[in-house]
Amino acid sequence: MKKGGVITEASDRRVGHPATRGRVIELLAQGPATAAALGEELGLSPAGVRRHLDAMYAEGLVSAREQVIRGPRGRGRPAKVFSLTDAARDGLGRHAYDGLAAAALRWIAERGGEREVAAFAAAQISVLEQRCEAAVRDSGDDPLARAEALAEALTAQGYAASASTIATGGQLCQHHCPVAHVAAEFPQLCEAETEVIGRLVGTHVQRLATIAHGDGVCTTHIPGFARDQIPGPTKVFRPGAPPGGAPAPAGRTELVQIHDGVTMRTDS
Repeated sequence: MKKGGVITEASDRRVGHPATRGRVIELLAQGPATAAALGEELGLSPAGVRRHLDAMYAEGLVSAREQVIRGPRGRGRPAKVFSLTDAARDGLGRHAYDGLAAAALRWIAERGGEREVAAFAAAQISVLEQRCEAAVRDSGDDPLARAEALAEALTAQGYAASASTIATGGQLCQHHCPVAHVAAEFPQLCEAETEVIGRLVGTHVQRLATIAHGDGVCTTHIPGFARDQIPGPTKVFRPGAPPGGAPAPAGRTELVQIHDGVTMRTDS
């Protein structure tokens, strides 16, 4: 995540990490810059920044030109200077809001600590809970029915959500996250949202993946349904056994379920 206000190399392994991409756009909005200059601002190596720039270049978000050098030139090719494209500038309104929100949370963290950030996140997510509560309440007591109602309510709030059944219970998927760029730096937002989902569906839930951490979908597992009631897309593999179905080692079975692009494994 962040260390002293700077993104660390270890926390930034995924190309296109939302927090880094947002900061790169913020910095390039102030003017063209080299990978070395961006890396110095972000606390990353030039090579680490170039991975993000290469991905953004492929998506048409940045352009590159050779740096103009006046006077005697050193050995090697001039460094590349990167600039935002018109497509990237079209999204600056959103990134400016994200940047302001992240700056506010950094201010809270510096003065009040992680506990105050968590309290702020809970207060913000409680607004979403209030908007969804009525729809979920009218769906009855069944957790899956409540999850389906919650998915519809979340979709109305811009989360593009869906609910489905799998072999071990239910699954709530959010295909869009309005606060992904900020949540990449402050996971307290995701944690508060997970708690709200659990309260609304009426059972303990487990967050399996988040867009903020680089996954394609925010996925929440809702346990508690009988397997024989659910024809979920499940495959059972026995470690060490050939495809023909030879016996597995005694006492070891790996359940691999693949649903909406999410893989879960359970040993028994």
